[in-house]
Amino acid sequence: MKISAQEEYGLRCLLRVAKSESGAASLPEIATAEGLSVAYVGKLMAVLRHGGVLDSVRGRSGGYTLAKPAEEIGLGSILLILGEPLFDETDYCKKHAGTEAPNGVCTNRSGCTLKSLWQTLEHWMRKTLDQITLADLIQNEGQLPELLRERLAAAVFADEPQLLTLNVVR
Repeated sequence: MKISAQEEYGLRCLLRVAKSESGAASLPEIATAEGLSVAYVGKLMAVLRHGGVLDSVRGRSGGYTLAKPAEEIGLGSILLILGEPLFDETDYCKKHAGTEAPNGVCTNRSGCTLKSLWQTLEHWMRKTLDQITLADLIQNEGQLPELLRERLAAAVFADEPQLLTLNVVR
């Protein structure tokens, strides 16, 4: 899994807003705290606002606030707003048809197990990441690895039938 700069910095900026004592943070405050340009932070905040995670208030005492409580904002959703899905299946078979494939038809169309593998992993990863909230990131900094292990186990075992299907396909 590769985290883009937009995902990393966008999440950091969002955490700054969530941690703000006043409940709101301005572009210059966030930019200074994160060592980023005001223009770049503005771009990130616009993406998050457009994604429904932030609200903005204009004016001298304005800034950005969370659109909903930190407990309701899942990490998977944030990363999806800031980046792309881990696995985008819409044109997977076309992109990976084979360099010599006739008419762009995948050479593994009838017996492909990789597409199912990537779909299952995407589902588990997204489900697990969505169980980690912005509030978790703020409150459980030292306990985050253990919290993530617990949530990952819950996500995997909640989908046990899919796990069994994946093992059978080998």
